[in-house]
Amino acid sequence: MTETVLITGATAGLGAEFARQIAVKGSNLVLVARNSERLKEKAAQLRGKYSVQVETLAADLLTDDGVSRVVARLKQSAMPVTTLINNAGYGLTKSFADNAIETELDHLKIHVEVPLTLSHAALQGMRERRSGHIINVASVAGFTPRGTYGAAKAAIISFSRWANICYGREGVNVMALCPGFVHTEFHQWMNVDKKLVPSWMWLHADDVVAEALRDAARGKAVSIPSVKYKVLVGLSRLLPPALVATLATLAKRGR
Repeated sequence: MTETVLITGATAGLGAEFARQIAVKGSNLVLVARNSERLKEKAAQLRGKYSVQVETLAADLLTDDGVSRVVARLKQSAMPVTTLINNAGYGLTKSFADNAIETELDHLKIHVEVPLTLSHAALQGMRERRSGHIINVASVAGFTPRGTYGAAKAAIISFSRWANICYGREGVNVMALCPGFVHTEFHQWMNVDKKLVPSWMWLHADDVVAEALRDAARGKAVSIPSVKYKVLVGLSRLLPPALVATLATLAKRGR
């Protein structure tokens, strides 16, 4: 059976790079994003260059209707989704108390509620087929005290670890991808000056995705791309939380 991979947040950043590398392998794609025009453009590029089937699904995942339509595609028995990549997400520039609570709840929804909902839908068919992969794009921020973004990513890392143990027995790999700073549009949308972050901390999207796909194929529960970030995460578990929080803040500010 030809692999079919559904990717949320598929028109930019890591989502677009996942789509490219998966298309190179000859798998079919289902691309999900809010902007229908960008989806059409991305799909046309991938079809033309790699001769793969590409479906598009324009959906705002902060709405019940958007989530419901993606859930329906994940439950579809024709051309079933064999890999789900929960990539959609964004960061907040203000701290928790300075944001409206509605802003924080939307942020929590896109990073935790939506991936759990889509994973639940995908698992129904994957368990029946006794095969499948779910990649939840998290962050190294999930290993450090980093506000509600770090808290949301910590939740999805914890879920992925447990789910990989539980459903790995049934042939389904669930993995949290935890990159550090990656050269994508993510920081531009947040109006963050990338020059403020030390150059050695930046990763390239193609390297991150390649390592993620290798780790998923190996059945890993957590993928931390690059040796330097593996070391940093290891150190974060040994140092006092207050010190880790300070260092994470300084790194974010480029100090």
